[in-house]
Amino acid sequence: MATLKQIQRSLQMAKKKLARLNKEATATKGNIKKLDSALKKAKAAEKAAKVQAKKPAAKAKKPAVRKKQLPKKARQAEKRNALC
Repeated sequence: MATLKQIQRSLQMAKKKLARLNKEATATKGNIKKLDSALKKAKAAEKAAKVQAKKPAAKAKKPAVRKKQLPKKARQAEKRNALC
């Protein structure tokens, strides 16, 4: 039969092991939560990329139509006529 000291030592060792395993379990739970959130973000990004790919391409805009500039002398004549 085991002595009192041997039983106490075994009990201490078991408590230490339990404490260490509890710490590891807590750390593992934290890692699992981090990985789950990363997975959700990746899935959302992938889904958004698929939706973006399904959208039709934007139509090209027509270039703006510019007025033709008059020769310099004609512009000056218009200014003179406008002032008079």
